[in-house]
Amino acid sequence: MPNTRKPGSTAERVSWVLTHCQTIAVVGLSPKPHRASFDVAQYMQSRGYRIIPINPNASEVLGEKAYPSLTEAAQHERIDLVNCFRNSEDIAPIVDEALSIGALALWLQMGIRDDPSVHKSAQAGMVALQDRCLKIDHKAVAGGSRMVAA
Repeated sequence: MPNTRKPGSTAERVSWVLTHCQTIAVVGLSPKPHRASFDVAQYMQSRGYRIIPINPNASEVLGEKAYPSLTEAAQHERIDLVNCFRNSEDIAPIVDEALSIGALALWLQMGIRDDPSVHKSAQAGMVALQDRCLKIDHKAVAGGSRMVAA
């Protein structure tokens, strides 16, 4: 892990994720351009982040090979951040998978909350955020530019 100091406040966690997580697995990334998952992933990709689509019904999204699960993706790619576009009730097994592959951080998009899973991931050493938009936070913190690890 690039920085062993755990960020505490929400602002610190957002900044840490944007600085230290260069490869983002997007669970539930839709190949449909009108979907929020596509918009957020495309934005982050345009800012220099590597996007790994996790969607069992797609073969490719945004020019990247799609994988049916985090576990399968992790056999081929290093995953720093798991960004979830799934229903709140679907989060617990995703967190278990994220922990098993050694992801550094968990991000649950706006409207997605699972307090026990977020607590579990944080207790295991992951930086965890929920009910937030990665694109909005990136624009607010980075002003639209790429964050660079210190």
